[in-house]
Amino acid sequence: MLSPAKNYFELFDLPMSFAVDVSVLAERYRAVVRWLRIESLLGRETQDDGESPHALGLLDEAYRTLADPLSRAEYLCCLYETDQDSLEFPKGQLGSRGSSLMEQIELEETLVAATNRSDPAGAVAKVLTKLAERSAALDKELHALFADPSPENLNAAREIVRQLEQLSRCRRDAEGRQVVLGRRD
Repeated sequence: MLSPAKNYFELFDLPMSFAVDVSVLAERYRAVVRWLRIESLLGRETQDDGESPHALGLLDEAYRTLADPLSRAEYLCCLYETDQDSLEFPKGQLGSRGSSLMEQIELEETLVAATNRSDPAGAVAKVLTKLAERSAALDKELHALFADPSPENLNAAREIVRQLEQLSRCRRDAEGRQVVLGRRD
């Protein structure tokens, strides 16, 4: 899990939100990198310890984290986490973890079945489309949940992050199968 030792949003002068304009983020990233390099060339210290490479490494990590929606969601959960007990799943919500596991198993079974069809490449492409649609729907839910970061919403956001991680693994598997199928043709 990422450590919220530094607020990555502050590094780029962005509001702490799940909604990030990636083009603005990229523009600010380039500007800060230019500034750090100029400071380094002039021999000025840019960090408390005076290590410009450390600052560039932190900046790169911050950019990668905020540019990727899944990493950004994980990071926001970490930032909002103030009381470990408040982010535990209340009784009765544990079933959602089991249902997401069932969803992952069903997706994997669908993917295996797709590769055994007469047009496996087309079937895998359909699976990838379904995965993208499901990810987009979950992304919309995250926007709403992070708009009001109450403990209940943060718990729900963590569950959605888990589901997005599972979808991402399944997507990578599907893309790998798509590559293998492309080699067969």
